[in-house]
Amino acid sequence: MKNISFEAQLLHTPFDKEDAYRALSMPVYQTAAYEFETAEAMEEAFCGRTPDHAYSRITNPTVQYFEDRIRHITGATGVTALNSGMAAVTNTFMNIAWSGANVVTSPHLFGNTFSLLKSTLAAFGVEARFCDLTNLEEVKAQIDENTCAVFLEIITNPQLEVVDLKAISAVAAAAGAPLIADTTIIPFSAFKAKDFGIDIEIVSTTKYISGGATSIGGVIVDYGTFDWSDSPVLKNWAGSAGTYAFTARMRKEVHRNIGAYMTPQVAYMQTLGLETMQLRFERQAATCLALAERLQTLDPIVAVNYTGLKDNPFYELSCAQFGPCPGAMLTFDLASREACFAFMNRLQLIRRATNLFDTKSLAIHPASTIYGNFTKEQRQAMDVSLCTIRLSVGLEAVEDLFNDITQALS
Repeated sequence: MKNISFEAQLLHTPFDKEDAYRALSMPVYQTAAYEFETAEAMEEAFCGRTPDHAYSRITNPTVQYFEDRIRHITGATGVTALNSGMAAVTNTFMNIAWSGANVVTSPHLFGNTFSLLKSTLAAFGVEARFCDLTNLEEVKAQIDENTCAVFLEIITNPQLEVVDLKAISAVAAAAGAPLIADTTIIPFSAFKAKDFGIDIEIVSTTKYISGGATSIGGVIVDYGTFDWSDSPVLKNWAGSAGTYAFTARMRKEVHRNIGAYMTPQVAYMQTLGLETMQLRFERQAATCLALAERLQTLDPIVAVNYTGLKDNPFYELSCAQFGPCPGAMLTFDLASREACFAFMNRLQLIRRATNLFDTKSLAIHPASTIYGNFTKEQRQAMDVSLCTIRLSVGLEAVEDLFNDITQALS
């Protein structure tokens, strides 16, 4: 059938090879290695001249099927599944950066992503240029011939800042730099990255995709839309692989050498999670919007931040890019750090835990946890407030969540 829905495409992605027992779910190929009929066949596989699996650190049938499903529903050129969202971020930059390169980005980033760019990659000669991505002139001024990427989160965590993706994509493209985005906060079903000029999409599959925090994972989605022929590290690959250059080097060199490939058991669980992702997202995002509106009525709450609220400064842009319910995460501010801790300690239903988009609702105080090892000056520069609570909304009824928050504020 042609023109089938997103959900149908996702559910009916065919296996690469027919299963011996005609299983409806891809089996878990929990094996390290694979036998070959001849030495010649083994040589062909190891040299990448055939698609046969040789070693599960490099490829695995169960993981490949998970990658195929994501490639099928996104229309991507290539997908690489790794063992965490941070592994996906790290492998991406190891694939495109070189000593002397720079990354133009925002200081409004998840804590470990900020640390990777600011500290870890700096030791390899890669500079992070932090600027206001909502100011296109400032972005233009930061990009030069050594910019290996413009990088952003489509809705920043936890600041909830939104940039004009098509506008910044145009700026990056005009300067010859790829636009790379962490899109974890909105799933593939509700946000089409390619339509907004994103060349490489990074997703923590631990979140919506895993189906309830069952496992840790990440994917890199390559749309094949960037010309890598001028890249110091990818130009040779572009000569042989064309628009597939990014994924070609990733699969044949970087991910093989770093060894962070997703495991078969995780791929199996996350393939199952994909099947219900859209249903869970619709419920969680709708609940998040309803809850955000109700939280605005509570006096102890100083401010509520959710880009789906009509009084949010990013409301119109957020609706245009992500629809009326932009994800299942909100933040709210209380009077002080002490008030935040007292509130969290009184929660009875909402769990005190990290992670996002579990089936259970989760609360965390970002400044003392995710950013707990950052200096006061660093937190201020990143707009991470001591008064902010981050709430990931699960599948509970909005009334139950509101009642728990109300009693915890009392």
